Amino acid sequence: MPDIEVIGEAETGEEVINKAAELQPNVILMDIQMPGINGIQATRQIVNANPHIGVIVVTMYKDDDSVFAAMRAGARGYILKGADQEEMLRAIRAVAQGEALFGPDIATRLMSFFTKPKPGGQTQVFPELTSREHEVLDLIAQGLNNHEIASRLVISDKTVRNHISNIFNKLQVVDRAQAIVKARQAGMG
Repeated sequence: MPDIEVIGEAETGEEVINKAAELQPNVILMDIQMPGINGIQATRQIVNANPHIGVIVVTMYKDDDSVFAAMRAGARGYILKGADQEEMLRAIRAVAQGEALFGPDIATRLMSFFTKPKPGGQTQVFPELTSREHEVLDLIAQGLNNHEIASRLVISDKTVRNHISNIFNKLQVVDRAQAIVKARQAGMG
């Protein structure tokens, strides 16, 4: 396309962060799964350092956790791999102009999330926990280990450990088993 120029490529999260700082592109097409720093963490670092750079996550993951993790990190677009050329070009051009654009599948998921009724009571359960800590506790109650939780939420294992430590302190429990019991008694998991 005559109005689009590729000025760099990167294979790892660290490399994309460095190239973004060096090349200052208008738009970055970012994968979530990359060696080293993942695409969500790289997006967060790039947008924090260079808010004018628009990041479009291009991935096969269409689950709510991945979509919202990308949005929280500062991505202005989210397109599924396999999107046609027209959809990809529309997203690149929109994000380059400062807009946000999500592919049709993702837009439908977002609309569904914001229009479906909120589950009664879950926000009332453990009000001392943040929404992310609620997510982590729910996954603990489902029996997931720290690495599985990190993969599901697209965060580092260390971040999961930090959340779990905060949960234990706030719920005044000493171990995972006690946290699971409390969570399940509250209807989580």
